[in-house]
Order: sequence, then C-alpha cells, then structure tokens
Amino acid sequence: MNQVIDRNYLEINSIEDLVESTLPQLECTINLINSSDYQINKFFYKNIGKKYKWVDRLIWSDKQWIDYSSNQNVETYILKVKEDLAGYFELIFHEETNEIEIAYLGLLEEYHNKNLGSFLLSTAIKKSFNKNIKRTWVHTCTLDHENALKNYLARGMKIFKKETISI
Repeated sequence: MNQVIDRNYLEINSIEDLVESTLPQLECTINLINSSDYQINKFFYKNIGKKYKWVDRLIWSDKQWIDYSSNQNVETYILKVKEDLAGYFELIFHEETNEIEIAYLGLLEEYHNKNLGSFLLSTAIKKSFNKNIKRTWVHTCTLDHENALKNYLARGMKIFKKETISI
C-alpha cells in the first residue's frame, strides 16, 4: 500500500537567525556522546522512530551502526532529564559544502509536550554553528511528530524545498 507524504527541507544560514526556545522547567543536560557507543544511536533510532516510520536503518548490522556512529563527521548528542535518557540529535558535517545536516532529532514519547523539543533543536543549531559552517539544514515530513515543522519554523529555519513522495 502506497502512502503519500509531504517532505519539507529547511535551513538556517546564520546563528543570528536562531530564535532560541525558552529553557525547559525540567532539570536537563545535553552532551556529546562517545562515538564508539553506537548502541545509543540504535536505541534512540528504534524507540523514537517506531512511531514515525523511521525504517531505513532497521536493517543495519552492528558493523554498519559502528561505522556510522564512529564517522568523524557524525556527532551524537543526548538529552537527559536528571539521569534518564530523554532524546537525541545527530549532526552530520558535510565537508564539501561546509554545512551541517541535522540527520535525526527526537524525544522519547514520555518527554513530549514539555518544551524539550524546542530546547533540543535550539541546541542542535547552536552546536552546528560552533563549527563555523555556512548553514544547517534538516528535512521533516508528514510522518514526523505533528509539531516538528512548527518547531523548525519557530526556531528561525526557512523552507527551501518541498516535495510530495509516495512510499
């Protein structure tokens, strides 16, 4: 059965364009993880992605996960609320274009609607521009969380490409 989805590509070209979120009321931290800890990437991808049909990586072997997460151009940050894992984002540096792609960004379901998504995205954008890049970009689609597109736009990102695809 085919499903038609709308996909939006968004970008932000300067840290000056970032509209930061308010700080969450919860005690939380966001930290870069050790690149050899591929199980974290795999855990978040599966547990966040199951609701949004993230399926591309479900067939990956452990070696593929290790190769991906240990790539020098990939950084994974995790959000913890107190000591509990709550969400993550992956940044991919594209050397040839001097830009960063927010490959994945998401929260475990029990942490939705707590102002953490906007905080996570603000942090991802700030971490990107710390690398002296020309832009940060992401894509989202109608399968993602209902507030995903609104969050990207609210943080100052602009749509630069739209497409409708059938999966």
